[in-house]
Amino acid sequence: MADSQDKTNSSEEPQEGIPDIKSQIDKTVDHLKNPKDGSLWKSVIRHKLDEKPRNRTLAVLTNVFLHLHPARVNRDAVRFAFTWGMGGITFFLFIVLTLTGIYLMFYYHPSKGQAFQDILFLTHDVPFGNILRNMHRWAAHAMVLTTWIHMFRVFMTGSYKKPREFNWCVGVLLLVLTSLLSFTGYLLTDDQLGFWAVTVGTNMARATPGLGHEGPFGPELGFTAYNDVRFALLGGSIVDANALLRAYIWHCIAIPVIASILMIVHFWRVRKDGGISGPAPMMLKSEAQL
Repeated sequence: MADSQDKTNSSEEPQEGIPDIKSQIDKTVDHLKNPKDGSLWKSVIRHKLDEKPRNRTLAVLTNVFLHLHPARVNRDAVRFAFTWGMGGITFFLFIVLTLTGIYLMFYYHPSKGQAFQDILFLTHDVPFGNILRNMHRWAAHAMVLTTWIHMFRVFMTGSYKKPREFNWCVGVLLLVLTSLLSFTGYLLTDDQLGFWAVTVGTNMARATPGLGHEGPFGPELGFTAYNDVRFALLGGSIVDANALLRAYIWHCIAIPVIASILMIVHFWRVRKDGGISGPAPMMLKSEAQL
């Protein structure tokens, strides 16, 4: 009897550890039939999409794409005299630069013998080429200016303080990237102005602490003129074809992608931090409790 009971228990034990495959298949099929009941859908859509007025309102007000600005903002924060509109103007200029830059890329080759010829072709032969090139150039100058003014406004109004410290750091990175976009674009014309601008700028990089062979701690770390940060930026020891190609890649691909990601984070943090920062809330006489 004992042996028979042991055999029965031993035959039942493996069955208890085996998962119910049929139930898992049924659950997977149910998720495929009703994706809105799954955890993935609920992580993206936080509110039920039924016909209740409250849920429809929450779905719109809490969605950054359907309702960019918060549902409630400070009355004085939206005044043009306070914000100057520099953040929105800077983003508009970035869109202008993106569209005109894509157009210019169709007629440009980042090679040493062809780059300047393409600039002349754009200026004199391509329909509306000179207009779009000047739009790109002056929008770049204006973007650098508006970014600095925007940072100045944020600093002078104390908009970098709690709870916006993180967004201030993101803004500083965007300011650096804006300057790098302007700097790398100088060399793409392959003229004397761009050549000497990049020559002076990269020569300054030789004195970078810990990265340049002429900077502090550079020689101690083993940096020379052929392996320091200047050599990495130019792809060599002089401003030649390698420098032009690297400037083109940084200017048209790498920096715009990084800046776009940071701008998305920047706009998202503005929304999460309660909208545009403004002066202390003011109370009307009619709202005051006497």
